[in-house]
Amino acid sequence: MNILGIGSRIKHPELGIGVVTNVTSKHYWVTFIESGIETIDVDSTFEIIEAVEDEVDSVSFYEVERSLKNLLQKWSDVSQVVPIADKWKGGKLIMEPGTATANKEVPIDTFFHKIVMVRDRIRVMEQKINASNLDDADKVDLQQYITRIYGSLTTFNVLFKSTNDYFVGEKTK
Repeated sequence: MNILGIGSRIKHPELGIGVVTNVTSKHYWVTFIESGIETIDVDSTFEIIEAVEDEVDSVSFYEVERSLKNLLQKWSDVSQVVPIADKWKGGKLIMEPGTATANKEVPIDTFFHKIVMVRDRIRVMEQKINASNLDDADKVDLQQYITRIYGSLTTFNVLFKSTNDYFVGEKTK
């Protein structure tokens, strides 16, 4: 099957006459005279009025961007934006020593950002361990340590806006 190039004219049985304005590996974006812009599958039934034979990139910019973002998130320590729970925004963390010395105050947003960075770096370490040449027994052993680390950090889950971002340790059965 040949992919039509941008500018090709087609006649769709339900949508009428239109011009292909964008192409991906699975879809055509077609501007139809009657109904405006519609997305149709590449293998849809339609009549080709005039085919433009272009070098068509069968992957859209959006798909390339999404794939690159997924790769970067999976294999680097670039962190995603994780929102802090609304009640903590603008707050501060006060550490009060047991002796008569000055308190230490830290903006809660700064502290939260550091917690998220720790979580993201643990995730990267976990991925690198899983992709390593270690034998399965060593991988399982290290994975158990990582799970315990997550469990130790569950105290900080109160700071996260979404439960999807929580630290999760071992689950009891």
